[in-house]
Amino acid sequence: MTEKANITTREESLPERSHELATITPVVDIYENDDEILLHADMPGVAKEDIAVNIDNGKLDISGVRKLEATGAASWEEFENVEFRRTFSVPQTIDVGKVGAELKDGVLKLHLPKSEAAKPKQIEIKAA
Repeated sequence: MTEKANITTREESLPERSHELATITPVVDIYENDDEILLHADMPGVAKEDIAVNIDNGKLDISGVRKLEATGAASWEEFENVEFRRTFSVPQTIDVGKVGAELKDGVLKLHLPKSEAAKPKQIEIKAA
């Protein structure tokens, strides 16, 4: 069998693709310092207007939809529209009013600042 025939046989054995929106869990890195929790979520191809970030009752939900625009007739499709979705528990000490988000190069960065009461404090010792 020729190499071309092997490739054709493999392609024909792949499962049929449906056009339902698949849900993917984005890869995430989380960092914490004295002032904030910083979350980086990999969401390639998602536009900022297609991202939703919600914090409610100790839960952080992030979601985004990648929409691909097809130009021309498709002869083969493996890269499809997907929804990225992930939920985290966050401490009640997050100052929800100061949460910030930015999207750059397919990475969503969330800044979750800690409230003043949650930040570590240095206790001054006074001489008697």
